[in-house]
Amino acid sequence: MEFRLLGPIEVSAAGVAVPLGGAKPQTLLAALLLEHGHIVPTARLIDIIWPDDPPETAKAAIQTYVKTLRQALARHGVADVIVTRAPGYLAQIPAGSLDVDRFDQLLAQAREASTPQETADLLGAALALWRGPALAGSHTSLLAGEVTRLEQLRLTATQERMAAELALGRHGQLVAELAALVGRHPADERLRGQYMTALYRLGRQSDALASFREGRQVLVEELGVDPGPELASLYHAILRGDPVLLASPSGEAARVVPAQLPLAPADFTGRVLQTSALVAALTTGPSVVQVIAGRGGSGKSALAAHVAHQVATAFPDGQLYAELRGLSETPAEAGEVLGLFLKALGVEPAAVPAATAERAELYRRLLAGRRVLVLLDDAADERQVRPLLLGGGGCAVLVTSRNRLGGLAGVRRTDLDVLDPDEAVELLVRIVGADRVGAEEPVAREIAELCGRLPLAIRIAGARLATRQRWPLRLLADRLTDERRRLDELAIADLEVRAGFELSYRGLDADARQALRRLGHLGVPEFASWVLAWLTGTPEKVAEDLVERLVDAQLVDFSRVDDLGTPRFRVHDLVRIYGRERAEAEEPAQALAAAVGRVLGGWLTLADQMAGDAPSYEIARPRPAPAASPVSAELAARVLAAPHDWFDIEQPALVVGLERAAALGLHDLVCQFTSARLGPSFLGVNRFESRERINQAALAAARRAGDRYGEATMLAELGHLRYDQDHFPEARRVLDEALGAFRELGDARGQAVALSGLGVICREAGRLVEALHFLDEAGALLDELGDDAGIAYSRRLAASVRLERGDYPAAWSGLEESLAAYRRAGSRRGEGVTLRTMSLFHRATGQYAPAIETAEAARAIFARLGDKLMEAYSVRAWAKAQLRLGRTEQALAPLEGVLSTCQAMGDRWGLGVTLRTLGELHLADGHLRDAAACLTAAMEVWQDMDAPLWRARTERDLALLHEARGESGRAAEILNRALKVFRDQGAREYGELTGGAATF
Repeated sequence: MEFRLLGPIEVSAAGVAVPLGGAKPQTLLAALLLEHGHIVPTARLIDIIWPDDPPETAKAAIQTYVKTLRQALARHGVADVIVTRAPGYLAQIPAGSLDVDRFDQLLAQAREASTPQETADLLGAALALWRGPALAGSHTSLLAGEVTRLEQLRLTATQERMAAELALGRHGQLVAELAALVGRHPADERLRGQYMTALYRLGRQSDALASFREGRQVLVEELGVDPGPELASLYHAILRGDPVLLASPSGEAARVVPAQLPLAPADFTGRVLQTSALVAALTTGPSVVQVIAGRGGSGKSALAAHVAHQVATAFPDGQLYAELRGLSETPAEAGEVLGLFLKALGVEPAAVPAATAERAELYRRLLAGRRVLVLLDDAADERQVRPLLLGGGGCAVLVTSRNRLGGLAGVRRTDLDVLDPDEAVELLVRIVGADRVGAEEPVAREIAELCGRLPLAIRIAGARLATRQRWPLRLLADRLTDERRRLDELAIADLEVRAGFELSYRGLDADARQALRRLGHLGVPEFASWVLAWLTGTPEKVAEDLVERLVDAQLVDFSRVDDLGTPRFRVHDLVRIYGRERAEAEEPAQALAAAVGRVLGGWLTLADQMAGDAPSYEIARPRPAPAASPVSAELAARVLAAPHDWFDIEQPALVVGLERAAALGLHDLVCQFTSARLGPSFLGVNRFESRERINQAALAAARRAGDRYGEATMLAELGHLRYDQDHFPEARRVLDEALGAFRELGDARGQAVALSGLGVICREAGRLVEALHFLDEAGALLDELGDDAGIAYSRRLAASVRLERGDYPAAWSGLEESLAAYRRAGSRRGEGVTLRTMSLFHRATGQYAPAIETAEAARAIFARLGDKLMEAYSVRAWAKAQLRLGRTEQALAPLEGVLSTCQAMGDRWGLGVTLRTLGELHLADGHLRDAAACLTAAMEVWQDMDAPLWRARTERDLALLHEARGESGRAAEILNRALKVFRDQGAREYGELTGGAATF
């Protein structure tokens, strides 16, 4: 028997609904059930059913309703529910039969629960009892108070369930439900905060901020109040891009369940004892770290993958996998792996800490209390592994390494030797086939022994036999009887692996052998067939056949199909090392260097087609163009259709390739490629790590070669990189060194490069007079050279400084000259940068319509070029002009989008200036608390960057804020401090503030 009031009033007996009559009998029953076990006087029942004007027959009607209800219940086997007790009636029902009681009990249990999952389950069960509005169908307004109480409890339970689900990282599943709830309860700040949190964790920062604005408008218009401190604090945290919000309230990241395990080897054979021991170790007891150690080719990775798949269900919170590349020249850094793991666990890229120690701390915190398996393949040493280990809880770490990693305390180890004889033959059977092995079983055993019963060697030998069906096993066995066939167990493990590789390598034709050598020598982590075409000097179709032959021989592995639909491949670390050894032993160094040069030439051809426009900052002396490699029309079309996607895909290989070229002494090519070709692609998305690696490699190569000009060029490029990273003191030091080198060489264009960079740094530091000194000297040199791109660059920079100083006529003249020169040089990016600066000029001189127009023109150029950072800067210029016109509503959302871009790209200057602009906007709207939060955050950026002029500009805004608060004394103190900076730096604000000119 069930009594239901959480929705339409119902009674169910044995699953059959009891007919209760009309609204008045239902209302009477509801009134009794709500107070079951207590007498409800007849007089009160009359008031409930007829609250306004009861009829004279009301008491008799009550008796009739009671009789009707008793009869209906009795017909369904339910008796003695309504009992007469003077002066009225009471309801007697079994415990737990009323849904209101069950709802109250589940809500109380949920509030006592110890985990978010238990809370979510209990609240879900409580809310499932609801079938619609409480007491639907009741007749009277006198039960409205109880309806309100129940509906409020329902809303509270919903809020608490949302909180528990968010704690479990289920924001992706909740966002639609939260959107609907906020629509029904627009003034509910808790629900809105939960909705904002879910949006932010999904990477929808702008939508989260928009929801806050919508909620604030509702509160102000309907209730006459501002958002409370909790919702306002959440807004400010989202505005700052606070990474703490990306972790759930329970300390967990978004509860993503990664499933990264590599495929289980289909032909896995043997290792029965080791497998059972590993499975037991990983699935019983507390947290465990298990190391599988053995010589190269002993099957560590295959065993680890096999075991990991067997125990995967014991780790329901996911499985993480990383190939540590311990044998390569560039083993994976712990920080790199931690970054990938954090992203796999749901941490947004922008929230991944920069320092390895901080990444490790967040990684361990996220996995605390979870059951996750971590597989670390091919570890180099203890140093590489230690930051990736976990301190406790239910996680397990499985590590493979050629070393026993004896420096790791408290780990369990499994040492792998060779396969036993029967297992070795069984592995050969799985690769070659039972019929062929059965026909020559003694020879198969001989082959297994000649391979040292090493799994990798057996796999390669089996691959040769499988691809050469006409070969008898005896032929391969005879070929194995050379000096490498029997390796002492104390010998270097690489020799045994090398013997296996040698068998497969010699089985290739000459072209395929050359392909393997060249791939090993280049050393890229992943490649497409066109890279092999350049390496071997063959058409792309021929290279595709070569790749397939290498895949068939299990010397090259298929990796993936990239976002452009191109198959990509990788060479295992051991095979790559072997290929490089064979290349250095068999081919002249000049031929190998020429092959690497052709790859760079191919990339160069594509990079030139991709960029199309000269970079606005490139004024270094042109060098003879390196020979470009041929690129098929199909490939060129594919790249040009999505150039920035191509660069993202190719970037890791390109960086390694340039490092390799630098090591081979191709310093001239690498220096030119680095300074002239990659700038636009790297600059538009702040790829600092890749630029750093290439710059350092090129600089070292130039120094080794004694190429003083190349060294100076790379120092200048490094200075620009440090500037882009907002490391101004280091940028100045490096550019001073570059300037000295160019002066020593008597190179005017190089001097202009360094002088221009020094001028920009002085401008950002607020040393405007010194900036003009550098920039005017650079401009004079470039005027003599007649270099349009250089003239345009220096004119724009000098004009920007004159704009800062309030020298408007000279600033505008310089900008006009810059724009014309960039257009003569064909630099669309340069044109866009100058148009943006013109927008700043128009805004500073009160010409807001032209400011908006030029900012939009600049934005369109950068959007086409894929330069996300400069596009964001142009949007900011547009928004600030709108702000000057009082159009704060139009400017807010675009500015918040700019803020997100700057945060994602690690651009501190952009972050600071955008926070300041948002502070100005909130100040104009009278939202003083929001203004204070933004301006304070901007001040922290300027303090960290040591940017006194921008700090003073922000202090000017803070002075206005304090004045608006009625704190005139504090406002005057801050403004006087800013005025001193403006005066000392020669900034235009000093005259504007003392003479009433337009503000910047």
